[in-house]
Amino acid sequence: MSTDNISFSLTAWHRFRKDSLAMIGLGGVVMMFAFALFVPLIANNRPFLFIAGGEFSFPFLRYLFAPDSSEILIEQVFNYMLLFFIPASMIYYFFAKHIKIRNILLIVFALVLLVPFFLTQRRLDKTCWREKNYSFAIFAPIPYGPYETTAGHYAKPSAQHLFGADQTGRDVLVRMLYGARVSLAVGLFATLLSIIIGTIIGMCVGYYRGRLDLFVMRVVEIIMCFPTFLLLLILMSMLKDKGFGQSILLVIMVLGLTGWIGVCRLVRGEVLKQRILPYIVSCEASGVPVARIMFRHLLPNVSGPILISFTFGIAGAIIAESGLSFLGFGVQAPTASWGALLRQAFEDPLRYWHLTLCPGAALFITVCAFNFTGEGLRKIFDPKAVT
Repeated sequence: MSTDNISFSLTAWHRFRKDSLAMIGLGGVVMMFAFALFVPLIANNRPFLFIAGGEFSFPFLRYLFAPDSSEILIEQVFNYMLLFFIPASMIYYFFAKHIKIRNILLIVFALVLLVPFFLTQRRLDKTCWREKNYSFAIFAPIPYGPYETTAGHYAKPSAQHLFGADQTGRDVLVRMLYGARVSLAVGLFATLLSIIIGTIIGMCVGYYRGRLDLFVMRVVEIIMCFPTFLLLLILMSMLKDKGFGQSILLVIMVLGLTGWIGVCRLVRGEVLKQRILPYIVSCEASGVPVARIMFRHLLPNVSGPILISFTFGIAGAIIAESGLSFLGFGVQAPTASWGALLRQAFEDPLRYWHLTLCPGAALFITVCAFNFTGEGLRKIFDPKAVT
């Protein structure tokens, strides 16, 4: 990293740190990522270590590599990051001065860690480990699974179930923790997809202009005429009628393919401003390839607004996914989702107040956290912002 980049990073962090709301938002984002990443260590009905009859057993390991979930791919992605995070941090710390060795070790470890995820066979385990006879066992702090019925229907909050239970008797707190994975997966991947599509299209129309710009922007304006959420509902219902199984991947695809419009317009405007500057004109006069001009010179100079849009987009995608799940068009049962929990309280929100309050508060805090963080980033990249 160059000296100028380091200096800019330090200056940006100093300005960001001075904004108290931005720091609160960043803390909320980090906390949500931590809950989503470490939730199997916090809430799980399988023991980490189980000793019975002198034999040792580690039921938790199989769950990490082959989760008993209808959305196994998303669960495996988060479990992979959980297992990769701590060893990778240690490798990075101990080999900080040996960059080549560090990079080789990280690549080798990342590839080796993939092996058990492919080799471990998925198996439905209905064993109630808490009731088995054992001489020694280590359980998670919350010894319940997200699909396990452990209380009465719509049980109110108690010492055993801090946030109560849902309509089938599953622990609400556990399902909210696992629902954080759903919200983050949809928010991150859907927004990333829309950012990639919008950035590529926006850079192309902004650089080439002319008929391409005229045609693409008319298409963008036509799509903008449709209310976004109504368009999402129409697409999800059409895909459902065509026989597509509704899952997180489908929600990510639909949100990503419909969310690129704003990014495209933003990037196009930034590229049009940069397009006429001397450094781009000199690149064209020197015969620099167009792809190198766009991705080596233009993209870094428009990356600030893209990063800000990415942060705000995550919050919007989380709200959209929760709304779709609340209406029954999003993530389907038995997968845990904040919107689905809210839907269970729809018949009588006051009577089932714990299903209204807890997921609603989680959504409010998460969206505020990402919006506060995005506002802090905007103040860094906006030269007119007050320091």
